[in-house]
Amino acid sequence: MPPSSAEGTGPLAGVVVVDVTANVAGPYATQIMADLGAEVIKIEPPEGDPTRYISAGPAPGMGSVFVNVNRGKRSVVLDLRSAEGRTALEALIAKADVFVHSMRFKAIAKLGFAYAEVAAINPEIVYANCYGYSRRGPEGDLPAYDDTIQAAAGLPAVQQMLTGEASYVGTIMADKIAGLTTLYATVMALFSRERTGQGQEVEVGMFETMAAFLLVEHAGGALFTPATGPAHYHRAVSPNRRPYRTKDGHISALVYNDKHWARFVGAVQPPWADPELATLEQRAKQIDRVYGLLAETFAQRTTGEWLELLRELGIPAAPLRTPDELMEDPHLEAVGFYETVDSPHGPIRFPGLPTWFSRTPGHITRPAPALGAHTDEVLAELAREQT
Repeated sequence: MPPSSAEGTGPLAGVVVVDVTANVAGPYATQIMADLGAEVIKIEPPEGDPTRYISAGPAPGMGSVFVNVNRGKRSVVLDLRSAEGRTALEALIAKADVFVHSMRFKAIAKLGFAYAEVAAINPEIVYANCYGYSRRGPEGDLPAYDDTIQAAAGLPAVQQMLTGEASYVGTIMADKIAGLTTLYATVMALFSRERTGQGQEVEVGMFETMAAFLLVEHAGGALFTPATGPAHYHRAVSPNRRPYRTKDGHISALVYNDKHWARFVGAVQPPWADPELATLEQRAKQIDRVYGLLAETFAQRTTGEWLELLRELGIPAAPLRTPDELMEDPHLEAVGFYETVDSPHGPIRFPGLPTWFSRTPGHITRPAPALGAHTDEVLAELAREQT
């Protein structure tokens, strides 16, 4: 397939992705592929990706969440229940490097685009499944959204240990982490293809992804045989682990390793300074008490005073910022984090790429597409190639 008029220049330049995903997890993965140079063709049903309609935007079907995770793509409307839609998708698959979908396995198989059928068209394709649960387990065909996966993977449980009340994390963490996992799994499969010449199928279950993510630290003593303790990391769920109140607000600070601890105690001279708290091993055994003692001390000065002192001491500390404040953050501005892209509805200031490449930098090539904006263009390209 020829390059588009907004050809990517990043490390994935030249890679063609057929994107049959919706909502956030899959589209987030393919958004990053587009930012890094891939040509991403988003296949939408006639009614469009539901995420078009769930948040505020400048026009119907152009909500902010959709616009953010579908930038850089071309939208093609195909009814995959029709012979014409399936034929067009088959033609796109034949020219693609990657096929990504986010349907449950039975749904994609019913349409005739499970891995066996897609690989029959293009044996070298990397085929990525991104859905709720691995189809290899008993819950393989359950529906899933971020909230239910957070619950199944234990996030509300550890929040309850921390705050006393079961709650979701205040961001769609499961969707985004599953998207990042889909991204790395797909790129690893592309790397393998470069070495072997062979395509393959990749499966990313949101549940398995979040279980692996949570259990990095929260496997705790259950990691061992016999178990040396329960399955949680006590510091992370200590009830006193929270931003510290100051005289005029809050601050986040981590007086953690022995060097930082000695500097803090030496500079502040708190009345509770105790040789029995001098080492990380000693503090780790009574971490909730330590957090409580620090909280008493942080309440005695302003946020600005603490930030100045802690930065002098080289101790990690940060103010508490809101999402609105992030949009004007001077550090993000200085590193060129935000990218402004013109669109039919006016300029859009996107949070840009968090990664930097010295030789093959990515960038945002185009705004998110209106529903079906590129259907005629893409189908015309296919027709020219087939003549």
